[in-house]
Amino acid sequence: MLEYKTREQKRKFYDSKEWKQLREEVKKRDNYECQECKRQGKVFIDTYEYSESAKRKKIKLVVHHIKELENYPELALEIDNLETICVDCHNKEHGRVFERKPNKWEHDERW
Repeated sequence: MLEYKTREQKRKFYDSKEWKQLREEVKKRDNYECQECKRQGKVFIDTYEYSESAKRKKIKLVVHHIKELENYPELALEIDNLETICVDCHNKEHGRVFERKPNKWEHDERW
């Protein structure tokens, strides 16, 4: 059975041709919309913006494993275990919530 415990194992999986094809299929199935935002009554779609600094399209949507790859390697390429979600929802799902610093100039008079 395959394992996806180390960073290298996960990178090899996410760079694979099978994953890239399936990822595009899932995004198409989900109409290029964040499914979590949709459940909350919001709409978030891919904007296809380009990042000059990174020299690639800005990543707005990702394909998320509902049951984690590390814990359920047998479901790695199972389309029913995948959904399209936005980067913000994905970060929340994995506990990577970043609080923004308050803008100390927010209420100052503008000239």
